[in-house]
Order: sequence, then C-alpha cells, then structure tokens
Amino acid sequence: MPQSDDSGATDAGGDMSAAVADADADDDLREHPRFEVTALVDCTGRELLLNHRIVDISIGGIRILSDSVEEEGTVVDLVINFPDMDASVATQGVVVWSSTEPPCDMGIRYIDLDEERRRTLMRYLKGTGKS
Repeated sequence: MPQSDDSGATDAGGDMSAAVADADADDDLREHPRFEVTALVDCTGRELLLNHRIVDISIGGIRILSDSVEEEGTVVDLVINFPDMDASVATQGVVVWSSTEPPCDMGIRYIDLDEERRRTLMRYLKGTGKS
C-alpha cells in the first residue's frame, strides 16, 4: 500500500487513487455535512480579514480562503454574512488546521454558537441545497 504524508500525497511508487479513497473516507466521517455557499466572512485573529470567501460551511465550522492564515489553536472572532438573507452570524471559533500552500485556507470550528445563531445558520444552510 502506498505511503502518504500529512498532505495526502503518495510516494513515487504509490497509487494516487488510494489517497483519494482515504480523503473520501475522511469526508464520510464528518459530524456535519458541508455546504458550498455564496457568503462572506470577516475574521479577526492576529490579523483582520474582511470579506473573505467561504469555501464551505457546516453547522460545526467553516473553511475560508485567505492569503494570511492563522496558526492552529488560534481563537478568532467571526462575522458570517449571508447576503441572500440580509443576515449575519457573529461567533467565535478556533483554527483547527491551516495551509500556507496555495490556495491558502484554514478550517475553523465554532466554539460559542448559541441556539439563536445556530438557527440562523441552519436556516441559511437549508436554503442552499449545495452540499
């Protein structure tokens, strides 16, 4: 079986299909389904990031593109803007992974999503239908 590093790349003698199968298996283990959306996020950590594109979002977290990513473990303030609903959700999150390789992005898990904000997020996600 091919060996892979943390990036998911296989060694020269390996089969890339095994790495793809592993990635698909990881997606199946997610607690919450991911949705591709047309929403933006403001993120404040070490730096202030305004109007960044959301790659995907779930009821548990968010992945955003940014040229400036935070380190794992960094607590960030988020304002997720839903232009289709004329609504936003402000919450805190913790960076659970980040990549400095293009395209630079990071995954953030919400840490203080109360019931009201959770309902707003769920209402938006139900309206997208783009999982």
